[in-house]
Amino acid sequence: MSGTATIDFWFEFASTYSYPAAMRIGALAQASGVQVRWRPFLLGPIFKAQGWDNSPFNIYPVKGRYMWRDLERICAALDLPFTQPVPFPQNTVLAARVALIALAQPWGKSFCQAVYRAEFGSGRNIGEPTAIADVLTGLGQDAQAVLQRAQMDGNKNALRVQTEEAQRLGIFGAPSFFTTDGELFWGNDRLEAALAWAKR
Repeated sequence: MSGTATIDFWFEFASTYSYPAAMRIGALAQASGVQVRWRPFLLGPIFKAQGWDNSPFNIYPVKGRYMWRDLERICAALDLPFTQPVPFPQNTVLAARVALIALAQPWGKSFCQAVYRAEFGSGRNIGEPTAIADVLTGLGQDAQAVLQRAQMDGNKNALRVQTEEAQRLGIFGAPSFFTTDGELFWGNDRLEAALAWAKR
């Protein structure tokens, strides 16, 4: 709708702080009168461009230990289930490819939230196709048909293009929120600030 404030929600399924952000953003955006575009992307290529071959939370163990405890506190405050996934980070390519298909459908946001619940709530390895199939089946979808579509060349390329767009925008981590006037907000704790800026 013309004139409606909008933000892009850039998220990576391996991103720890994207979990609470994905669970909070819907209600907060609705209350603020802001529309949200969910934008899955891959952090791996972005990290590699910065010279990292792993999550910074693994590269810097002290930071990692703090992050896990911080996430545990955040989830407790939001009454979200939390289980530290193993391995970490997980291979999220398939989940992101499926998300591109799902987000063109009414059940897309529910799919993304269910993936986060499976990974960080139940400790499932979302790098395994069976885990993604279970999420799809739980949403009443034909899991095999969706998984086949996700692996088509056009969809694979769409995820590459979206990740390249994130790099072009200067996104370096997730979750990130990008407003229509070009402001970037990084982190679950900047969600409210991003929504307020979008309404300016």
